[in-house]
Amino acid sequence: MKPRPARLAVRALILDADRRLLLVNAWPEGQSDLWCAPGGGVHANTSLPDNLIREVHEETGLVIAVGDPALVNEFHDPDIGFHQVDIYFRCTVRSGELSETWRDPEGVVTQRRWFTRSHLADLRFKPDSLPEAAWGEGILYDPLEPILR
Repeated sequence: MKPRPARLAVRALILDADRRLLLVNAWPEGQSDLWCAPGGGVHANTSLPDNLIREVHEETGLVIAVGDPALVNEFHDPDIGFHQVDIYFRCTVRSGELSETWRDPEGVVTQRRWFTRSHLADLRFKPDSLPEAAWGEGILYDPLEPILR
């Protein structure tokens, strides 16, 4: 199979006042129990922070401020030639609160929750370095890893 160009995406590492991390389940109708940071694909001719502000609002209803990069993560599915590069940014909430009535206009994100670092021990999430990126300092790089569903 001929590989496709790598897809670029942005994701937000958002800690609340209690240092809980916001994660979303982006699998409609409970198809998977895998959680990830909110965000999504980058639109051309729009800055990475502007893309991230748009994506987080769509998925959560929150308005964020975008800070420094924290992680570059790559994953792929060699069976279909898929390769994605995610850039994670440290972010803060400028306005809004999570609401059970909020609906992702694209219907992708069905759940959104705050998690403590200790809660992640019992949660299936990606990437593996998510806790270190969210609660750590500096910038990390995760090499290419196989996709999970």
